[in-house]
Order: sequence, then C-alpha cells, then structure tokens
Amino acid sequence: MLLTFKLILVSSALLGIGLIGMAVKIWAKKDGEFAGTCASNSPYLNTEGENCSFCGAEPNQKCDNLDIP
Repeated sequence: MLLTFKLILVSSALLGIGLIGMAVKIWAKKDGEFAGTCASNSPYLNTEGENCSFCGAEPNQKCDNLDIP
C-alpha cells in the first residue's frame, strides 16, 4: 500500500513538473505562440513535400491560418 502511494506521488510530481515546464515555455514565448503551428507542415512529418492539410501552406511557408488554437 505504501509503495503504491509513493508511486502515485512520484508520478504526480513528474507530471506537475512537466505541466509547469510547458506553462513557462508559453509564458516566455512572445505572444504565447509556439513556432510551426502546422504539424503536417513539418519537414520531419511531411517527407513527401505536400501542402499543409489544415491551412494549405507550402512546406517552406508559415501557416496562413491565424485561428489555430
């Protein structure tokens, strides 16, 4: 029982540290934006060079849609 409690406590602490890290990254970025908002426009994910499936931007362009959450 005590081992399970320790495991839950450590897991919760690591998850909390991760969430705090993401919050700091958003806070530290200008306007709270992440670079490269279109995942399908990433050269690592889009090996065939297709346009973004969300906004239609070419692989060398930034996302045209500013309404991305």
